[in-house]
This record gives sequence, structure tokens and C-alpha cells, in this order.
Amino acid sequence: QLQASGGGLVQDGGSLRLSCAVSGSLFSKYAMGWFRQAPGRERVFVAAVSILGRTFYEDSVKGRFTVSRDNAKSTVYLQMNSLKPEDTAVYYCARTRFNIGISEITAYNMGTYYDWGQGTLVTVSS
Repeated sequence: QLQASGGGLVQDGGSLRLSCAVSGSLFSKYAMGWFRQAPGRERVFVAAVSILGRTFYEDSVKGRFTVSRDNAKSTVYLQMNSLKPEDTAVYYCARTRFNIGISEITAYNMGTYYDWGQGTLVTVSS
């Protein structure tokens, strides 16, 4: 089970930190990703962190968002700074199957991920 939280309403330029708590064991053996879906649009990749801590970002969030993981807490985070109205979306966390590595190619692909959380809404007002 993946439980995302931390969404809310924030002004343009503000910050939020999303969390995704994962139940079950061996959290450290799963790569984790964040995706988002704006109203009327497809779900798209935002960021990911591999089993070894390597990170990947969609171009529009590079330098503003930071993905991290705390294996002791079985939680992955998405720190979002300098938020813009176009960041408004429902944000979903996801994990790969057990002990699957991710690369520059596979991290961006929804099909790489097996389990999905319920989403948390982020609204950035202008």
C-alpha cells in the first residue's frame, strides 16, 4: 500500500513537500517514482529515485523539485520549491516491482511501475 500526503493550496512561488509512505517490508528494494495528472490531461512523469538513490527528473521540474527516500521510514518525498500554477495536478507515487533497477529511459515510463498510491492534490494559485 502506498499512501501519498502533503498536497494542498499554495501560492505561486511557494513550496510543498509530498510524502509517500509505503507499507510492507523491504522498501529499500523498490525504486520509487512520482507522477502527476493535471485536469483533462494524461498522467506524466515528475521524478524518481532508484534503489541506490540515483534520481531522475522531468525537465520542467529540474532545479525546483527534489526527490528523496528514507528507507528507515519506508517513505519517499518530493520537495517542491518555486511552485508555478502549471504544477497544479494530482500527484501520485508509485513503485516498481521488487529489486528492479531504473534508468534514464525506464524511469519516465508509467509501465515501469507496478503499485500506485491514491494521489494527493496540489493547487498553485497565481
